[in-house]
Amino acid sequence: MTSDPLWLYDTTLRDGAQREGISLSLDDKLRIARQLDHLGIPFIEGGWPGANPKDVQFFWHLRENPLTQAEVVAFCATRRPHRRAAEEKMLEPILAAGTRWVTIFGKSWDLHVTEGLKTTLDENLAMIADTIEFLSSQGRRVIYDAEHWFDGYGDNPAYALETLKTAREAGAEWLVLCDTNGGTLPDRVGAIAQEVKDALGEGNCLGIHTHNDSGTAVANALAAVQAGARMVQGTINGYGERCGNANLCTLIPNLQVKLGYNCISETQLGSLSETSRLISEMVNLAPDDHAPFVGLSAFAHKGGIHVSAVQRNPRTYEHIDPAVVGNRRRIVISEQAGISNVLEKARRFGLDLDRQHPLSREILARLKTLEHEGYQFEAAEASFELLIREALEQRRSRFELKGFDVFCRTDSAAWDETMSSQSLATVKLTVDGQEMLTAAEGNGPVSALDAALRKALIPFYPVIAQFHLTDYKVRILDGRAGTSAKTRVLVESSNGRDRWTTVGVSVNIIEASYQAVVEALEYGLLLEDQYQPLGEPSRC
Repeated sequence: MTSDPLWLYDTTLRDGAQREGISLSLDDKLRIARQLDHLGIPFIEGGWPGANPKDVQFFWHLRENPLTQAEVVAFCATRRPHRRAAEEKMLEPILAAGTRWVTIFGKSWDLHVTEGLKTTLDENLAMIADTIEFLSSQGRRVIYDAEHWFDGYGDNPAYALETLKTAREAGAEWLVLCDTNGGTLPDRVGAIAQEVKDALGEGNCLGIHTHNDSGTAVANALAAVQAGARMVQGTINGYGERCGNANLCTLIPNLQVKLGYNCISETQLGSLSETSRLISEMVNLAPDDHAPFVGLSAFAHKGGIHVSAVQRNPRTYEHIDPAVVGNRRRIVISEQAGISNVLEKARRFGLDLDRQHPLSREILARLKTLEHEGYQFEAAEASFELLIREALEQRRSRFELKGFDVFCRTDSAAWDETMSSQSLATVKLTVDGQEMLTAAEGNGPVSALDAALRKALIPFYPVIAQFHLTDYKVRILDGRAGTSAKTRVLVESSNGRDRWTTVGVSVNIIEASYQAVVEALEYGLLLEDQYQPLGEPSRC
C-alpha cells in the first residue's frame, strides 16, 4: 500500500439521485447513508438542505442518530451576486443542518459567470470568498467544488486558477476539480491536474469529480489521482445525471487493488458487491450484471477452454480474486457455484450448514431455480432465511391460506384528478385448525390484502399490530412480454425495532405482493420468537 492518504467522497444521495428514473424517499436516503457508512466511505454528501423538506429531515434524522464513522456533508452553491453571505437566506438551512463539513460549488468558467450568473468576473470571486469565509466563521470546514473546471481552464486558465486561489485563501480545505460536462479525456485531465498542483504548490488538497458523458469518468478520476488528487468523488453504480458519475464500485477496487491506496478496510472491500446490489434494489433499478468487479457476470465462465483453464488456475481468466470485492466465480456447469455464499448467509442467520451435507446442495439448487424464475435475494434476506429454515425443517407453519379475492372500484364517471380508487380484499385461511374469513378495504389492492390478512391473524398473533409496511417496490422482469410480464415485488417491513425485506415473484402482481406480504408477517413473528426471554412463553 502507498503511504499517501486518499479520501473517498460519495455523492449518490445528491448527484446520483439526479439520474432520470431515481426517486428516493427519506427512508431510502437514510438506509443508503448507513450502508455507505458500513462500507467505510469517509465523506457522504447528503443533499442540499433547504432545497426540499426531505433533505432537511434527512440531516435532522442523522443528527439524532449519527453514523458510526462517516462525515455527512451538506451541499450548497455560493451566495448570489451582490449580496452578503451573512444575510443570504439560502445559507441558513446549511448551518441548521449541523454538519461539520459543507461542500460549496462555484463557477470556474467565465462563460458561466457572464452568461449564467449575469455578473462580473470580480463579483464571482467575491461570491466564492465571502461564502467560504462566512461558513468558516461559523465553524464549518469547507470543500470547494470548482464547477466546470476543465472547460473553464481550457477557455481562460488564468481566471480558472484565480477562482481556486480565492477559495483556498478564503479557507477551503479541499479544492475539487469538476469535469461537470463529462467531455474531457484522461490525458487532458491528468495533465491539467498536474498543472494545477504545480501552480498552487505542494501540500494543497486537490480532489476530482468526473461525469461519464464520454464514457471515461473512472479513467479520468484515476488520471487525476495519479497526478496528485487526493479526494475522489463518485457514486455507487455510477448513478448520476445524463450518463452518470464516476462509479465508486469500479474506482475503489482500481485504487485499492491496482494502485495500492488504502481506501477502506479489506473486510469492507469484501462487501462492495453486496453494497452495489443492495443499493440498486433500494433505488429500484436493475443491477448491471456486466459491471466491472461487482456485476453478477464479472467473474462468470461458460464452458470450453475458459472453464477448464480457470479451474486449474483462476489467474488464467480472472484479473483479481473475486472474493476480494465480495463477488464470486460462476462456472455455469459446476454444482459448486455459489455454495460458499449460501453457507455464509446461513452463518449470518445463526444457522449451521455443513458444505458436504445434502441439504446444502438442495438449498443451492432451490436458490438457483428461484433466481431463474426472477427472485432476487440480495435485498430480501428475510425471504432467504425463511427458505433455508424451510429446508432445515425449522420454518414454523403459522397459518394456511385457503384463498383470497381482491376487488377494485373506481368512483368517478370520468378520468380526472377527482377520481378515487378503493379496493376490497377477502381472505380465507386456517390458524391452528380454526377457519377465518375476513374482509378489509384499502386505498389499493395490496393495502387491502395486507389489511385483510392482519385482521384475520391479529386475534392469534397480537404482536402483528406492531408491524408496519415501510416500503413497496415493483419491477417488471421481462417487459417485452407486455401485460403477461413477470413481476418482482419487494416489501420492507418494520416492528419499530428491526427492518426486514421479503420478495415475491409472479405474472400476477397481486400474487407476487401476497407472497412478499405473507413472508413479511411470518418473518416478523420469527423475530418476536427470537426476542422472547428464556422461560417466558411466546404470545405468538
